[in-house]
Amino acid sequence: MSELINNREHRKHILKEIIRELHAGKPVHEVKAKFDATVGGLDAGELSLIEQSLIDEGLPVGEVQRLCDVHSAVFRDALDKNQALEAVPGHPLHTFMEENRALESLINGQIGPLLAELKTAETGKAAALAASLADKLNLLWDVEKHYSRKENLLFPYLEHYGITAPPKVMWGVDDEIRSALKELKKRAVDYRDAARQDLLSAAEELLGKVAEMIFKEEKILFPMAAETLTEEEWHQIWRDSDELGFCLIEPADEWRPARASVADEAELLADSRTKGAIRFTTGILTPAELELIFRHLPVDITFVDKDDTVKYFSATKDRIFARTRTIIGRKVENCHPPASVHIVEKLVNEFKAGTKDEEAFWLRLGGKYVHIRYFAVRNEAGEYLGTLEVTQDIGPLQAITGEKRIMD
Repeated sequence: MSELINNREHRKHILKEIIRELHAGKPVHEVKAKFDATVGGLDAGELSLIEQSLIDEGLPVGEVQRLCDVHSAVFRDALDKNQALEAVPGHPLHTFMEENRALESLINGQIGPLLAELKTAETGKAAALAASLADKLNLLWDVEKHYSRKENLLFPYLEHYGITAPPKVMWGVDDEIRSALKELKKRAVDYRDAARQDLLSAAEELLGKVAEMIFKEEKILFPMAAETLTEEEWHQIWRDSDELGFCLIEPADEWRPARASVADEAELLADSRTKGAIRFTTGILTPAELELIFRHLPVDITFVDKDDTVKYFSATKDRIFARTRTIIGRKVENCHPPASVHIVEKLVNEFKAGTKDEEAFWLRLGGKYVHIRYFAVRNEAGEYLGTLEVTQDIGPLQAITGEKRIMD
């Protein structure tokens, strides 16, 4: 046993020495040759723990961040030999890795070919290619959600176990990528042919950084996290992920821990931000947020349930048709003038029978041009649950001409 401990200490000593040599400026190929000859293999968390140790001894985090790509260049072959991490669909790690596959597809299948075409395109076509590049970079900005979940959900748990240096270093690199991507999007939008080569160089550098981060996540960070975090902690990360969103993909099926009691315990650990909130399939909202969203919609809505009873109306600032709270609980036929109630009843009956899903009417009302739409609300099984009325003054929309882009 003592010999094993000594071997571990010897490996740690050599690895620290190798990293110090890199920071002292020794060529990568020389340091890599030394590593291959003396150490060879490398466990997923070993590099991070060595970096942690060096930072604890006084090496600045910024210095580690500056050369983290150099570190991975030296140890890449050894890390590549490690068995690929596997996770069940729905597990946060599986979602992280599926997002990485989507990022690779976007970079290699869309952005890369655009850059190759832009490199040799004639001046007249280059501007159009740069505009297409800007659109694709907007898609790539989805990586922000991937990084945000990693930083705000995964890193705190690692730090709880004393693993503080790797998250700090990786977060710093994430911020470098964010900054470079913002600048690259601006260059693509404001494309000038004279700066084409600068744009191409910046794009290639950025895409290289994103690809390198994918490698570090899957060969270092994720395996280390898989070995460290408990099922309860992973389930809490899963619960909170909706709030921050997902990158380029929809996550797989709901994931539950193997032990049923774990899920119950995780429910009790729910973050105070989501207590009392309503969990939708596409996010989480508190009742107060939901109320304000409806109040700020540019349309008025009213919902009538399957029993023809008014259940809800939005309290927007300038409603087209007045509503008071006394309408709640009334039958819909009692909410319309006798001359038009038969039209409403016919429409609702068609919704219930499934012969119609929506209908629209429009009329001049004072100085407004009112558009009224009715929608049958059905569940996934097709069962009728009620009717949604949506009303809007479309006069201002009809007056719109030309274009106003978000950059304007």
